[in-house]
Amino acid sequence: MTRYLLDTDVFIKAKKFHYGFDFCPAFWDWVVDQNQAGSGHIDEVLAELCRAEDELKKWATRRGDKFFLRPDGDVMLASIEVSGWANVGSYTQAAVSSFMDAADYWLVAHALGQNWTLVSHEVPRNSENKIKIPDACKSLGIECLNTCNYSGAGSTNFFGCADIG
Repeated sequence: MTRYLLDTDVFIKAKKFHYGFDFCPAFWDWVVDQNQAGSGHIDEVLAELCRAEDELKKWATRRGDKFFLRPDGDVMLASIEVSGWANVGSYTQAAVSSFMDAADYWLVAHALGQNWTLVSHEVPRNSENKIKIPDACKSLGIECLNTCNYSGAGSTNFFGCADIG
């Protein structure tokens, strides 16, 4: 069974654009159901969601300890590989520092260490000035999906993606 790990931007864009808590509570129920079915979220994503004093922070903090994963030994080992990859690539030091200070670094480490598929709105950039999740995943052999591909992977289509298959 494929396990999915959601980037912070999946939550933020859902709240801002199409799935506000008052407009589409079914989406947020679906996120909880997906978590119980094996999709994951990490502590570092929770930290990013808690930067704003808003309804998303309240929702996230109400999820409890089991909703957001902490790094284990496999993730810690993978984080060394991710760090090494970022530092020996063609990225600027500022790009590496920004990546390492964000949840993105830990998302990639979790995915690598525990064989998760990452889900993000980010698109590949292949720029020395910014490490994007899809670029890191491609280089490290991790599957990375956009939200349309994720919503079509046996899940309810909450992301408004047309079935073009």
